[in-house]
Amino acid sequence: MLSNSGRPPLSVLDLAIVNAGGTTSEALAATTALAQGADRLGYHRFWVAEHHNMPSVASTTPPVLMAHLAAHTQRIRIGSGGIMLPNHTPLIVAEHIAALEALHPGRIDLGLGRAPGSDQATMLAIRRSVQVFGEEDYPRDLLDLMGLLGDIRGEGGLWEHFAATPAATSTPQILLLGSSGYSAQLAGLLGLPYAFAHHFDTGGTLEALDLYRQSFRPSPVLAAPHVIVTANVLVAPSDADADWEAGPGQLMVYEIRTGRFSPLRSPEEAAGHPALAAARGMPSRRILGAPGTAVAQLDDLVAASAADEIMVSTIAYSLDARLRSLELLAAAWDGPSNP
Repeated sequence: MLSNSGRPPLSVLDLAIVNAGGTTSEALAATTALAQGADRLGYHRFWVAEHHNMPSVASTTPPVLMAHLAAHTQRIRIGSGGIMLPNHTPLIVAEHIAALEALHPGRIDLGLGRAPGSDQATMLAIRRSVQVFGEEDYPRDLLDLMGLLGDIRGEGGLWEHFAATPAATSTPQILLLGSSGYSAQLAGLLGLPYAFAHHFDTGGTLEALDLYRQSFRPSPVLAAPHVIVTANVLVAPSDADADWEAGPGQLMVYEIRTGRFSPLRSPEEAAGHPALAAARGMPSRRILGAPGTAVAQLDDLVAASAADEIMVSTIAYSLDARLRSLELLAAAWDGPSNP
């Protein structure tokens, strides 16, 4: 979304959250409708995550979901936020993404992370090895993957012996995701765009972005740093409405942090839950409120981070509330900047 106000573009990150009493099919259908809404409203990207063995998250296989979303949207970029590279071989990831790029040229993003996207037991089931994936493996696999998708750095990589697709005519955009200084520095050294998981609420946003910018070296794909900051954002007609709709998401995050995983409850169920007060009391950078309230907070985040792009993650029980949040934010974001 190119804002007339001079603000940076807006994008969307979605997890395909499963509601209490709902089904995986319903969650994925809601994600599809949200992507179509974001496309219609002019959002720049729509990314889906990789999580495994979680009862509240239906987004387990980003390339499969990306193919579906790209086929059901018109112009918005579709991507992974992210594919967890340690769970996969570089050649398989490259083949999946190259096929998506061939089907939808110029619309595919490959956001990459190095976390497992699951617990230790699930990670072992996915990787089929008790060997610990070391930090030294990630840069090597990343360079192999980049080379297979056309961004060749150096010699001796997989691209010298294998092809992800026989006759590519375009390439996806590759971006690194992170919530620490490690990925920030690696993205900078490789000259790749960097997306910081500010929505994790674990802190360190500005420190990581400083490391990224200090480490940045121009590359064949990027001449200057490009920063995406993700944020939990829920916009409603009033501050009170936003607070009401936010209850289920706040409760879900609280339960995850205390070792429990449950589908997303309704606002009515969340309001009566004994842990809601504790959930609301957790330190958080979540942005909630009426359009003016939310945009003022996002303007502050942009000013502090110098973000080139803001990616919003909106957790609400109803699809209507999520679509309304995107609509209200789009309209307010395109208005005048704060003086």
